[in-house]
Amino acid sequence: MREVIDKLREVVIQIATPFGSGTGFYLAEYDLIVTNQHVVAGANKVIVTGKKVKKTLSPVVYADTMHDLAFIQLSDPHELPAARLGNPANVREGDEVITIGHPFGLKYTSTQGIISKTKSSYNGLDYLQIDAPINPGNSGGPLINTEGQIIGVNTFVIREGNSLGFALPVSYLETALQEFKQKNNQPSVRCNSCSNIVLQADLKNDYCPECGNKINREIYAGKEYIPSKAGEKVEDILDILDYNKLLCRTGTDTWQIEHGSAKIKISYIPATRFVVADALLAHLPKSNLGPLYEFLLRKNLKLDGLVLSIDKRDIYLSLLIFEDDFMVETASKQFKALFKEADMLDDELLNTYGCTPVNADED
Repeated sequence: MREVIDKLREVVIQIATPFGSGTGFYLAEYDLIVTNQHVVAGANKVIVTGKKVKKTLSPVVYADTMHDLAFIQLSDPHELPAARLGNPANVREGDEVITIGHPFGLKYTSTQGIISKTKSSYNGLDYLQIDAPINPGNSGGPLINTEGQIIGVNTFVIREGNSLGFALPVSYLETALQEFKQKNNQPSVRCNSCSNIVLQADLKNDYCPECGNKINREIYAGKEYIPSKAGEKVEDILDILDYNKLLCRTGTDTWQIEHGSAKIKISYIPATRFVVADALLAHLPKSNLGPLYEFLLRKNLKLDGLVLSIDKRDIYLSLLIFEDDFMVETASKQFKALFKEADMLDDELLNTYGCTPVNADED
């Protein structure tokens, strides 16, 4: 099972939009990322990243609310292994299965279980019922058999039913992939009335050309993301500092910045009205802590507006600004200083004080 997980981790993709996040997986045969439609809902472009996929903004080219499926087209060149789709006829109750996903923002989490039922009907579709735990963030990830074949798309969980998990069987996915291929992989949407896939370009005032059903434009075109007033200021600062704010967005009023070797998470917290920027620099070493603590204390005295802190084993460099004091002109200088200092400090902590580096999967 470990070999199966290690191989397929390379095709498992993390997906983020201003409205949420989830999981997807890349199919080399179709050159597409598969996920749930509810993962990308409201966005026509999403942020994707993976072990061999650099963080990039990629378009959603297929939206299907009927099957809760969406396809994403990778924008940049990539070399990823081929993942195989399993034969739906071979799926049996009691078969062992694995899920891989990013629940609660935790990257590449694997869970194991069995297929409890091969046909659990919901909204006119037959789902695979599984007992492998799936959680928010797992949505859109692959359900895998012991041979490393993808046999479903993890879709939803019923909390009131002892956390019963459900995956869309691969048969629905294969049909959607073939139908989309017949449209020459052009941006399309499935009509939830006549169930035909129609090209976005053929929609007449958002009416299906096949049956005349009105299709909600947000399903395929997305909706405008409007950050809070504090969020608007954060994005103004990102513009000033020459960062792509669209690529930095990881959720509602949350962003992630990469500057050199440093990664900084920025968020606006309405409950406290603080804008918070945290750079996780390193983990505490097991020995020689005295000189490290002395360095951190002395460094804190010299920092202007920035704070070094330790939370359990994590060493952070942070910037906190109360909303009423959050002015673009002054804050842009503070953010710039944070990015620069974090990039230097993480190296110093590793090389001089023997701190443990932050694993990429923890970011």
